[in-house]
Amino acid sequence: MVSSVLCRCVASPPPDAAAAASSSASSPASVDPCGGAVCGGPDHRLRLWSLFQTLDVNRDGGLCVNDLAVGLRRLGLHRTEGELRKIVQAGDKDLDGQLDFEEFVHYLQDHEKKLRLVFKSLDKKNDGRIDAQEIMQSLRDLGVKISEQQAEKILKSMDKNGTMTIDWNEWRDYHLLHPVENIPEIILYWKHSTIFDVGENLTVPDEFTVEERQTGMWWRHLVAGGGAGAVSRTCTAPLDRLKVLMQVHASRSNNMCIVGGFTQMIHEGGAKSLWRGNGINVLKIAPESAIKFMAYEQIKRLVGSDQETLRIHERLVAGSLAGAIAQSSIYPMEVLKTRMALRKTGQYSGMLDCARKILAREGVTAFYKGYVPNMLGIIPYAGIDLAVYETLKNAWLQRYAVNSADPGVFVLLACGTMSSTCGQLASYPLALVRTRMQAQASIEGAPEVTMSSLFKQILRTEGAFGLYRGLAPNFMKVIPAVSISYVVYENLKITLGVQSR
Repeated sequence: MVSSVLCRCVASPPPDAAAAASSSASSPASVDPCGGAVCGGPDHRLRLWSLFQTLDVNRDGGLCVNDLAVGLRRLGLHRTEGELRKIVQAGDKDLDGQLDFEEFVHYLQDHEKKLRLVFKSLDKKNDGRIDAQEIMQSLRDLGVKISEQQAEKILKSMDKNGTMTIDWNEWRDYHLLHPVENIPEIILYWKHSTIFDVGENLTVPDEFTVEERQTGMWWRHLVAGGGAGAVSRTCTAPLDRLKVLMQVHASRSNNMCIVGGFTQMIHEGGAKSLWRGNGINVLKIAPESAIKFMAYEQIKRLVGSDQETLRIHERLVAGSLAGAIAQSSIYPMEVLKTRMALRKTGQYSGMLDCARKILAREGVTAFYKGYVPNMLGIIPYAGIDLAVYETLKNAWLQRYAVNSADPGVFVLLACGTMSSTCGQLASYPLALVRTRMQAQASIEGAPEVTMSSLFKQILRTEGAFGLYRGLAPNFMKVIPAVSISYVVYENLKITLGVQSR
């Protein structure tokens, strides 16, 4: 019953399966080349409707967990309650706890695309069939070692015709009404926070496969990401320093433009002054990345997920908490970076001298000025960055991923740039207030201010626009920062022996 509604060929899906199905009503003699979900043949929706009615045991027009359990059991398919709940959650767009017919059709079509990506990644020989050796190799890549006998046992459970190989139809028939998430190939190709560095390390950490964890590739990825971040931040440091100056000093009475800002910096301290604050900005990459990764891995266990990778909302919670822990640990370095960027020629002899003078004049609490807006900024930045990136990623996978989950360089850079830009735009007012609070004592006679009073002051004296001072140089550095970090990351991966797939 299940296999009778599914695609019997391996052709790519047309853009509109539903249109193909509806057109068949007026053309009953038209040919159905595949008769299934991918090709969208003339009788496709009729067959899906037949399956839907079979599964809808209480005849209420919706498939709940109980309907699926009873209906699939009648068809000889046994799924756990947790697996069935995942199926309903994945397809339930209106959140009514069940799948209507349109949601059911959409789920099957979306799920089949994911299964095709998995099948392609398992089919090492690219012959349209999976044998025992390919199963062993694929599981070995994911850090799971099995014997040939165990691989053959897996094959027999899916092999209908006794050939001891699995073709696409057998693979799809077996797995279609079984939830599958977080395909390893997608994890491998869609690294995000490890690759792109735009100067703000507030993104949710990337997932690593079991293979990457067990072979030690994860730390090589992190080292490559750290090196890429160092080069990227150094190349865009002049724009970053200009952003800090505009955030702190620009106002209605002192309207600092980009050209005027650069001219002022060079006139005051020479070309070398453009890189003030970059040393500490690069130095904090290593401890922040390491603490964030370790905290993320520990929080993942506390979240309670038994999957290799987390769902989106779990990643956001774990990533935000890990970011807060990492930021709390290295926050004094953030304050030092701001003070070093704002310093005048001869004010400090170096980072240690700056730290000593701040400690002597202002005490330990000075190293945590602006801490609250910084912590509050993590959630909108990380949440919007992750949501936009996942939305763009899923849109690309849905529309263009047929033979591979590899998006290519341009798509990866475009998605990373857009998500980072949206994240920064959402959290920018908090970042500006944080910077002004960090810079407080660098302005002689500046009164002690709180986050709320500073917000009110800016809105009163400068309007809403005042919360976005320095936004132009900040956005100007996003594209070069993302591009440079990607190129350096890829080259460092080769140097460190990270295998690209």
